[in-house]
Amino acid sequence: MITHRPHGVEHPYATSPDQRVPVLPLLGEPVRIGVLSDADAVTCEFDGVALTMTRAVAPAEDAAALAGGDGHLSAAQAGALGGEGGWAVTTPPLTEDRHYRYRFHAGAEVTDWFEVAPARWTSEPVGSVTGELVSDVEWLVSAGGVHRARFGLPLADGEHVVGFGERYDAVDQRGKRLDAVVFEQYKAQGKHARTYLPMPFAHVVGGAGWGFHVRTARRTWYDVGVSTPDTMTVEVALGDKPEVDLAVYRGTPTQVLTAFLDEVGRAEELPEWVLRLWASGNEWNTQELVMSRMDSHRDLGIPVGAVVIEAWSDEEGIMIFRDAEYAVTEDGGPHRASDFTFTGAWPDPKAMVAELHSRGVKVILWQIPLLKTDPGLGAQVRADAAAMVRDGHAVLEADGTPYHNRGWWFPKALMPDLSVTRTREWWTAKRRYLVEDLDVDGFKTDGGEHAWGHDLRYADGRRGDEGNNLFPVHYARTFGDLLRAHGKAPVTFSRAGFTGSQAHGVFWAGDEDSTWEAFRSSVTAGLTAASCGIVYWGWDLAGFSGPVPDAELYLRATAASTFMPIMQYHSEFNHHRTPLRDRTPWHVAETTGDERVVPVFRRFAVLREKLLPYLAEQAGVAVTTDRPLMRPLFFDHADPEVWAHPLQYQLGDDLLVNPVTEPGATEWTTHLPTGEWVDVWTGEQVSGTVTRPVPLEVVPVYCRADAWPGRAALFS
Repeated sequence: MITHRPHGVEHPYATSPDQRVPVLPLLGEPVRIGVLSDADAVTCEFDGVALTMTRAVAPAEDAAALAGGDGHLSAAQAGALGGEGGWAVTTPPLTEDRHYRYRFHAGAEVTDWFEVAPARWTSEPVGSVTGELVSDVEWLVSAGGVHRARFGLPLADGEHVVGFGERYDAVDQRGKRLDAVVFEQYKAQGKHARTYLPMPFAHVVGGAGWGFHVRTARRTWYDVGVSTPDTMTVEVALGDKPEVDLAVYRGTPTQVLTAFLDEVGRAEELPEWVLRLWASGNEWNTQELVMSRMDSHRDLGIPVGAVVIEAWSDEEGIMIFRDAEYAVTEDGGPHRASDFTFTGAWPDPKAMVAELHSRGVKVILWQIPLLKTDPGLGAQVRADAAAMVRDGHAVLEADGTPYHNRGWWFPKALMPDLSVTRTREWWTAKRRYLVEDLDVDGFKTDGGEHAWGHDLRYADGRRGDEGNNLFPVHYARTFGDLLRAHGKAPVTFSRAGFTGSQAHGVFWAGDEDSTWEAFRSSVTAGLTAASCGIVYWGWDLAGFSGPVPDAELYLRATAASTFMPIMQYHSEFNHHRTPLRDRTPWHVAETTGDERVVPVFRRFAVLREKLLPYLAEQAGVAVTTDRPLMRPLFFDHADPEVWAHPLQYQLGDDLLVNPVTEPGATEWTTHLPTGEWVDVWTGEQVSGTVTRPVPLEVVPVYCRADAWPGRAALFS
């Protein structure tokens, strides 16, 4: 059996052994062609010439690019592109502007013909770019059509470029190269300059003031003044028509953001409880464990507003509590709570939810937009999979067969086609009882980055090249609609998204290690996401992966998170091995031996409760005025010095926060924009650049002096 996929697995940043590299070569370039085969010898017949193939494996850098460090996903990521039986050959340069044909021979086996046509950049007007400020338009053309557009946008001296969705490596992307494609980078997102939540939108700040939005869901690339210092080069993947629609917005950052959100949608105001502390641990996999953690919160006087329960389900269809007994619906139809006999790990989830509600704690359940197809699965998930395919609810490959997840997490699972209402309703009907009967308050809409393939088929008419980035937007909408239908606020908790995600719930920064570097990257991610209209945002404070953080990192992260839109701790699955990796404050105290952890954490959690009216008020301001809740300083202050302090931000209109993001700090310097400010911990009025002591129980926070009389009570 010879397997050759010209595009390979379509990992956006790495190649697989069975593909063509590059997929679209430039005129004059050779091509490396790969296959998988268990034969003893393979020949590539290329343009009438027999080329002998040699054994090959995936490049080491491709496998390494997948791994983010230790953790339960890193091994799967590192191995995802491997494959025994790889063969490869490099062709002569493709020097003619035409289709080249090739096929493969192994013994008596001969494959079908494949074609490749080299491309070239041309300035001939073969298409159109609609928009202001555009220069130097070029088109990537081949005998097969027009594939990409490329053009320049001006950058003046002193201008800064902020946006492109949630970015971990820098607030100001000037001097960077990046792209916009939804991708699950397991940890180290800043190091790799990849993101779960990209957007083809950015502000250009520091000159006349403007921003832009490439109106596409296809992949885009940006050279932000790297190749040519006074030009941002934008490259856009094209569909059937060689057309690019570019919006240019002029004005202040708030005016630019308003114009963008007028097009793509904005957040709706969520209830105050989402602004309280959220508690989570992946290994809280029984009712007893969840209640034990909540009992500890109560007994230690640490207020908590929501518990996120990840490991509640059978891990097959993610719709039924583990150990529940029930009759299989052979047609894949939904259950009601009354259809289950709850036992084992979750003996009475309805009573658990009711008890947590009586304590003022909301309940959020984990989800994944995939349906497993592993051998040996239970009868219900097999029936659901059959219904999903039979009734046309699955995302499809180009040949009309169901798409099976090509990524490393839930590999080969089916993916529901949430681009259309009928499948959104079918998918959530099986989870309706969780809201309608058990009174669950929200869903952690994890994942959403699983669509790989330019030619996947969606029921709304889009192909993968256009539909894949939109999948996480449809996913969050799906569960928001379920909650709305039962009178609940649309509280979804997502890490992936794209343009349009602004209107759908709460977001967090995804998987990250417990390191200071990850702390800084996460603050950066929050500020860039906010610049693109994400209002309700948080992170796994002090990271969720690896050994338990030391007390200093944990408490510095806690202090910062107290002054972010969402405050949450979470820990990764560790196969239930010891030592336990819970990020609860009492476990961090026990692990580190630092007696300060619980009282300092409690102090910040209590302060968070006092801040709720302010946070809710300012979330409303963000929703109605488009001035971010977690607000980069350039939104309100035309002060060149703020760019030297990229991790400072305002929390709403009145508070300025400067997280302590380096270990061993005893003092911390803050640049205060023009005007008078008050140190909220001392009541002292200050201005300019100030340095203050930062014991572990203090994060530098300053209040606008004219607002202080109305805010002082928050810090008394």
